[in-house]
Formats: sequence, C-alpha cells, structure tokens
Amino acid sequence: MEIGKYNELKFVKKSGAGLYFSDGKGEALLPYMEVPEGLQENDSLNLFVFLDGEDKPRATIQKPFACVDEFVALTVVSENERGAYMDWGISKDLFVPLREQKAQMEIGEQYLVYISLDRVNGRIIGSTKLTNFIELSDFDVKQGDEVELIIADKTDLGYNAIINKKYMGLLYHNEVFEHLYPGDIKKGYIKQIREDDKIDLSLQAIGYKQVLDFKATLLNQLEKNNGVLSLGDKSSPDEIMNELNVSKKVFKKTIGALYKERLIDIFEKEIRLINSGHLLGD
Repeated sequence: MEIGKYNELKFVKKSGAGLYFSDGKGEALLPYMEVPEGLQENDSLNLFVFLDGEDKPRATIQKPFACVDEFVALTVVSENERGAYMDWGISKDLFVPLREQKAQMEIGEQYLVYISLDRVNGRIIGSTKLTNFIELSDFDVKQGDEVELIIADKTDLGYNAIINKKYMGLLYHNEVFEHLYPGDIKKGYIKQIREDDKIDLSLQAIGYKQVLDFKATLLNQLEKNNGVLSLGDKSSPDEIMNELNVSKKVFKKTIGALYKERLIDIFEKEIRLINSGHLLGD
C-alpha cells in the first residue's frame, strides 16, 4: 500500500469506526461517513491513503490537490512551534516542518511545496526546499527547447521555476511582463544552460521562432479589431507591452515579416490588414 498515493483497495471487513480496505498486504480504514452507498463486501475502490494521528493507514474518497512525489502550490492555514500546516484538499492538513522551510512560512500565504515521505517516520510532509528534489546536472534539455514551467518563488533576480518537474531555472524580472504566482504553470523555453549548470529561462520563444509564434497572435488580434490595431512603427515599448505583452523588438520584427508577406500595411501609430474582409471571413 502506497502512503500518499491512490491505491486500488478491496473492502474486507467492518469495524465500529468504518470499513477496512486491503491491498492484500495491509489495511486502511475508510470512515462510515465516506462510504459510498451500495458498497458490497469484496468491492474495490480507488482510494487515497494517508496516515492518521496514530500513524495508522487511513483511506479517503476525498481528492488531495497533489500526491507524494509531486510539486503543488498550497496555502498555509495554521502554524506552531514545529512547523506550518497547509490545506491540500483532504481532512488532514499537510505538515511542513520548520527544517523543511526555505524561509519561515506565514498563514494565508501560498507556497510551492514538494510532497514526500519523511525518511524518519514515513509520514507525509511538504517542503519548500525544492532544490532537494530536483536534478542539478546532466540535463536532458537544451537551448531553445520548449518546456513546462511551474513557478516556484520570487527572488531579487526574478522567478525560480521548476522545469518539466525535474530541474530548476530562473526567469529574469526584466524579461517577465506579467504577474506570476507560486504554482502557475507556464509554457517556457530554455534560454541558456550556463557553465555553472544554472539554467536561464524565457517565457518567449528563442530567436526567430518567437516571431513565428507571435505572428498568429498578432493576426488574431487584428481580426478581433476589424483589421485595425492602434499600434505602429512609432508606438512606444510600453504601449506595445501593455497591449500585446511582447517587446517592441519582437513586435517590429513581426510586423516587418507580415508586411513582406503583403498581409498588413504599417503606419506610425497603426497597422492594418490589407485584405481584412478575406481574413475575417466576410
């Protein structure tokens, strides 16, 4: 029976507190209040298993926000001298010992944690010391690769992010044009892997691929605005960023490419689809 994960378990006997389910080796108690109607002896259920206050296996039909060996963003609901407790979707809160806190956690704040089993007592715990649960070298990604990012935390330089649930990288503040929060899942790109095995990340595609990706976005925006967009060759970087969430450099490269394809006309403060009726399906 795997603690902190879902298990296919068979109903084997009743007790005063509930029904016991077994995987053939161990047993876990499912309280009567959670027992589905019509359950018969030898019926099987896929149940999440955790340890109760007496370190005995307890089954639940409740769905935790994440299981053991997963990253997840959770909110602190209480704390004491031993650590913090986080709501993770089931009746028993997830405990994060002080020794597993990168910085002291505060009630009401959200943190990205890794859920694991305590090596000492086998209990389920969370940790914000994320580098203990990632690979620090021998990466199977390379510059320019598209990756999945889970935002971890904010630093003086930018945002730490988990890459493909395996590595850690950094998004620099001056290259992030939106608000990011722990647990946000984003499509990202490997900007570079440095000689010290640190990974720099980007939310935009690297090189000309960024222009290719943005072309579709810009054409879609033009279609939504009846073929006209109040941004042009002389628009300021802030105007472009606020409207399209992209740098002026990428904007200019993209409109230049679309102009060469005779899809748009470019003006100082405006761009227009040349054949808007056709593109808009009129």
